[in-house]
Amino acid sequence: MRTYFHVDMDAFFVSVEELFDPSLKGKPVVVGGKSNERGVVSAASYAARKFGIHSAMPLRTAYKLCPHAIFVEGHRQRYIEYSGKVFEVLQKFSPAVEMASIDEAYLDLTGTERLHGPPLAAAHRLHSMVKESTDLNCSIGAASSRLVAKIASDQAKPNGVLWIVPGSEAGFLAPLEVRKIPGVGKVTEKNLHACGIRLVGDLAELDADFLEERFGKWGLALAGKARGEDAGGWFDGEVGEGGDPKSVSHEHTFMEDTADASTLDSILVRLSEMVARRLRDHRLYARTVQIKLRYSDFSTFTRSRTLDRATQIDTEIAETARGLFHKAWTRKAIRLVGVYAQSLESGEGQTSLLEEEKTERWRKTLRAVDLMRDKYGDSTVSLASGLKAAFRARVHENPENLPGKDPRKKES
Repeated sequence: MRTYFHVDMDAFFVSVEELFDPSLKGKPVVVGGKSNERGVVSAASYAARKFGIHSAMPLRTAYKLCPHAIFVEGHRQRYIEYSGKVFEVLQKFSPAVEMASIDEAYLDLTGTERLHGPPLAAAHRLHSMVKESTDLNCSIGAASSRLVAKIASDQAKPNGVLWIVPGSEAGFLAPLEVRKIPGVGKVTEKNLHACGIRLVGDLAELDADFLEERFGKWGLALAGKARGEDAGGWFDGEVGEGGDPKSVSHEHTFMEDTADASTLDSILVRLSEMVARRLRDHRLYARTVQIKLRYSDFSTFTRSRTLDRATQIDTEIAETARGLFHKAWTRKAIRLVGVYAQSLESGEGQTSLLEEEKTERWRKTLRAVDLMRDKYGDSTVSLASGLKAAFRARVHENPENLPGKDPRKKES
């Protein structure tokens, strides 16, 4: 029988902010930006959630729901630091740790009962150690599958521990709404409701063949999930095994629509740097670069180019992105711009003798740059053409060097 934990930090960004400013405790706090900005809520305190505020909600909507809330832009580097502290605690319990995001992780504790005790006792011990080491609260779900452990941690919030005894998974899941199943979004929920499926128990009673006919392979995964099984998506690999992304991207929404060419160029360079850094962290190379443009009227266009060889070098991705942009741009004001790396490969392919010397210089330079960014922050070093951008990565985005997800750290 397997034993998995899902550890989810409670209102993580807000809780870290409260460590540095205790006056925020107990108040409606929104992390993500100013109330009049175009951005979205990265996190909300439990006091703010009572007004209907939730993550991914537009900041302006959050302000309408709770005008007296305290809006803070957030400190991304602090969150990365505390995520690292949490990761250090988790590693003391199991070598098999997978950081699913900056504030949640899966642990495989199978076979560790002689060391940590039974699952419930181990979960309570881990819960206490996280609090002692970081002064932050977390919720922990323990179960025989990662899917049930994740749902259990959500049910345990805030600051709780919930162990689903093996054999009771179906009974635990049955009364829950189908949207509690990881991967079931608004569209899938609507489609399930159209079939009369509102609770996980309703889903579990359906024949797998019917679900496959109606929803394809995702239907088969849903049938497994309704029984409490790790089926599809994130749960395909083992804990700690990771898994390479299919694409890497970063976007930026402007506070005010802009048609200033130099500003747009600079933003594209900065986004390209962020994408290239993520590629290097995963030891991947992009064969295709794509950009996304959204104009003031919300019309959205994408353009892409396949390179002669794959790359993970900032300047090469930036040059391609800027070339695509200036071919596609109609000179109208831009609301959002994005850079995507696609067709990812494990190697860059053959370079010419003339290119190889230049490429090797960039490799050495970027290795040093990445180390500086790890130590002093992502915005410490930038290409000169990207300096004008001067924007912070959104605090809710996973950092490029997420603890436990960096292949370079695994090799050291």
